[in-house]
Amino acid sequence: MSLTLDIGATGMLAQQLNVDVISNNIANMTTTGYKRQRAEFQDLLYQTKLRPGSQSSEQGTTVPAGIQQGLGVKAGSVYRINEQGALQETGNQLDIANKGQGYFQITLPSNGDTAYTRDGSFQVNQDGQIVTSKGYLLNPAITIPNDAVDITINATGQVLVKLQGQTTLSNVGQIQTAIFANDAGLDAIGDNMYLETEASGTAIVANPGDPGYGELEQGALESSNVNIVQEITSLIAAQRAYEMNSKVIQTGDEMLTTITQLR
Repeated sequence: MSLTLDIGATGMLAQQLNVDVISNNIANMTTTGYKRQRAEFQDLLYQTKLRPGSQSSEQGTTVPAGIQQGLGVKAGSVYRINEQGALQETGNQLDIANKGQGYFQITLPSNGDTAYTRDGSFQVNQDGQIVTSKGYLLNPAITIPNDAVDITINATGQVLVKLQGQTTLSNVGQIQTAIFANDAGLDAIGDNMYLETEASGTAIVANPGDPGYGELEQGALESSNVNIVQEITSLIAAQRAYEMNSKVIQTGDEMLTTITQLR
């Protein structure tokens, strides 16, 4: 009877994690470049009470199925689904959306390491350098001259500026993006940024528009890829599963109460 309680408890813990993941998706439905997550579960070990294929008689007959009792469920992984989010026009010259594969590279001020992001909402700091909303430098660093009157960022990542008194555009830098063999293996550190890990593989850097790399869209941002209807549906299913597992525990408790009342 104790197994019933334990199995129900593993089910409730699993569905609690499921609800937490779905809740995080819903909370980030308006976060720029956010990639929705999904929880995957695995069954736990089994108690083998009668092994399949074991001999069942002296004549050599074997047990076709046996008896294996499951012990519940556990979380297997929580992974990101890296499908493209919809592009939202902003009109801001320094807002950049990546239409396809690739992450912008950001230099972390704490240790100089490179972080990666799909959030292209950039600004300029007091030195004219292109930075994130927290002031972290875009890598490679690009500086916009003080006398620039217009900024153009083309599909291949070239940053072109029109200087006051000039008619031709000047190239002041090249935005490069990074791709990974396994995007799901990146380590999320918050602020819409990720770090490279052994699971993700080493960053492969090239210009936007190169084979395998998405092109850039100036004046737009990539929206979250959260589908709110799908998330609400998943939330309802997770809630029902949680309730059913709590019912299993309640039933197990009632059975134990019946046993203790036997005379």
